[in-house]
Amino acid sequence: MAAPSKGYDITAAYRSLDVRDLHRRGMLKPGLDYGLQWTRHGRVLASVGIATQQDRLTLSYHHTPRDGEPIGHRYPVALDRTPCTYGGARPWFLCPDCGRRVALLYLGRHGRFACRHCLRLNYKCQRESDHDRLIRRAEAIRLRLGWPPGIANAGGGKPGKMQWRTFERLVAEHDRCANAALAVLAGQLERMRARS
Repeated sequence: MAAPSKGYDITAAYRSLDVRDLHRRGMLKPGLDYGLQWTRHGRVLASVGIATQQDRLTLSYHHTPRDGEPIGHRYPVALDRTPCTYGGARPWFLCPDCGRRVALLYLGRHGRFACRHCLRLNYKCQRESDHDRLIRRAEAIRLRLGWPPGIANAGGGKPGKMQWRTFERLVAEHDRCANAALAVLAGQLERMRARS
């Protein structure tokens, strides 16, 4: 798969509201009125007020464009629910811009919360090359096995409580990813040598 357009930002760079987190914390019950804050090193970076109704949240906050005065925002975000297999229901946001059912809404540069599709956002892993993805997968397996990081390093032993079949499957997957990543690297070095 080709890397997405460089014009796309990544989701991790944006403030977000997660309906799953709000649901787990009991913050979707009708009749609540509360605020959420985004902080870094104990300093408040942004906040949003949330009032809950049966089928929607009302968001209220201020957004200051880079070249202007603060703009107040107050608008509803509809909620939808889908039944779960063993009872209950899972909540979703309906994107205020496109109506798509989503778990996360991101605060866009335009000052409104919307889904990642409307804001043209990608996940960080979508910007990885195939080579980077192979290395990330191999490193994740090394971490799970308790091996030292670095795909060029030797492997280690089996973790104590892991079954042999699981261990052998993970080692095979690690070796496949690491060998493919190292082959790409060797090809790049060979091309660099040929140019010089």
